[in-house]
Amino acid sequence: MQADAELMLTDFFEQLTVERRAAEHTVKSYRRDIKQLNRYCVTQSIQHWTDLTQSDIRAHIAGRHRQGIGSASLQRELSAIRSFYNFLLKNRLADSNPAQHVKAPKQARKLPKTLDVDQITGLLEAGANSALEIRDLAMFELFYSSGLRLSELAALNLSDIDLPDNSLIVRSGKGGKARLLPIGSKAVTAINNWLQLRLKNAAVSESALFVSTRGTRLGTRSVELRLELWCKKKGIDESVHPHMLRHSFASHLLESSQDLRAVQELLGHSNISTTQIYTHLDFQHLADVYDKAHPRAKKKSE
Repeated sequence: MQADAELMLTDFFEQLTVERRAAEHTVKSYRRDIKQLNRYCVTQSIQHWTDLTQSDIRAHIAGRHRQGIGSASLQRELSAIRSFYNFLLKNRLADSNPAQHVKAPKQARKLPKTLDVDQITGLLEAGANSALEIRDLAMFELFYSSGLRLSELAALNLSDIDLPDNSLIVRSGKGGKARLLPIGSKAVTAINNWLQLRLKNAAVSESALFVSTRGTRLGTRSVELRLELWCKKKGIDESVHPHMLRHSFASHLLESSQDLRAVQELLGHSNISTTQIYTHLDFQHLADVYDKAHPRAKKKSE
């Protein structure tokens, strides 16, 4: 790549970080995605970003697809490329966006895996037998109570929760969006139990709600491992991950309320089509109820 092409990239990431205040993981993903496009340019002896055509972008994405990269990842890569070229267009450094009308290969959408109410009850009522388990139970109750993402739970500070009001604020939601969420009574009790112990464990300057034995903020990977250990110790056969608790929250709430818009707001989805996937989870259950209850659907006895 020519020197001015490298400078364009540097300016783009500075704008992404400073002006648009993109999340750190978003910036890292975009860097990785643009790096893949740069590799394509090298193999094709393309010297400048403005030399890329729509055919080049299609060929690049097709090549990535042949490497086994999934549809969702390719869509993200295209999003990164479009953002970069939109930046170039805005600054009059390019005449067109070659990725504008390129689409990633479609892929069948997998339904999220959930736990039923009895499984959730077994998981959350297995009993906490140590200070760490009291902390862990508070985390797991909060996942299911408020439908938090893993990153959102790990980022929670003490100042983000209002237990008398049974609410919390997510300040670091996806896309930088904040949202106010209710906290269920079971989760409030579990958090109160943890807060009594947190005073003894947390460093004086630590603002995190959930801290490790070192007194510092608990990381996302540690939360995943603690849930895995919890299931093993409590004899829970199901392989459970934090996002499964969020999926279960959404599925159970939608099944009971049938209010798709409310569930969308609680989950922090910018597009309701993302939330609609939960409407498919209980279809078989609803079909069974229909078959048993509807007078014109019941099968005749032999």
